[in-house]
Amino acid sequence: MPGAAALLTWLLATTLPRLGDEHLNPGEVGLLCVVIAWVWTWGTLVRIRRAHLDELGARALRLEREQHALAEAAAAEERARIAREMHDIVSHSLSVVVVMSEGAAATVDTAPERAREAMLRVRDTGRSALADMRTMLGVLRSPETGPHDPQPGIDRLPELVAESRAAGLPVQLTVDGDHAALSTGLEATVYRIVQEALTNTRRHAGPEVGRVEVAVRIDPGSVRVRIADDGQGPATAPTTAAPASAPAGTSTAGTSAAGNGFGLRGIRERVAASGGIVHAGPRPGGGFEVAAELPTDTRTEGERT
Repeated sequence: MPGAAALLTWLLATTLPRLGDEHLNPGEVGLLCVVIAWVWTWGTLVRIRRAHLDELGARALRLEREQHALAEAAAAEERARIAREMHDIVSHSLSVVVVMSEGAAATVDTAPERAREAMLRVRDTGRSALADMRTMLGVLRSPETGPHDPQPGIDRLPELVAESRAAGLPVQLTVDGDHAALSTGLEATVYRIVQEALTNTRRHAGPEVGRVEVAVRIDPGSVRVRIADDGQGPATAPTTAAPASAPAGTSTAGTSAAGNGFGLRGIRERVAASGGIVHAGPRPGGGFEVAAELPTDTRTEGERT
């Protein structure tokens, strides 16, 4: 623009004094001005088009990088989910098998019937774990997801408690409320929380544990899960921090970081993925407690608003 203005100024300054000459008339001056304006307009349009193309190229490159980052994040999240499922299946089943096998070996001479019952329970637990593993491997091999994914629910909690009781853990189960309206994923989260908490109790509560309470309360807006025992518990004290994405309407209690094992870490990850909060740590009167609160509306904050 400054160059075109300067050219027009020079043209007018040199031609206006000579408009009376026989070789120069106003029409020729006007034609020159039009040519200059046209050339300037054409150059401006070319410059704008080039800038637009450069911007489109840069935007396409940014989108490609963002898609690549999202794909990597989704793959990492899926790997973490599969790792949690595998850990829950293997650690729980193997811990039951080990405890009951030890009990059977200790009573095979003095109480063969009890040893036989224990080994039958080992057989059933192993078969159940193998079925879950086959289903999980089928999910890994299949490009499709959804119906093949193992999703145990709240209705299978009595089976889980029965396994723990058979392994010598005095578990009491209480379920308040109707879980029919809960999503399959939320029920699976509740099941896995209880499963991993009972596995940790068998590992860390010690032989003096006298009572383990499993309580699930289903309210219109949330599901509360609590697993508490009176055993010695792990030696690590909890640290508490509020989750950054805690949903509106839930408790302001923090997320405990007690323990560095994969079990409690998996529980925290599951609860965080559901938009809930969890506390895990020693009880004031002795023992250990895992308490989680999950919203029944598991949409993200952006979806809710």
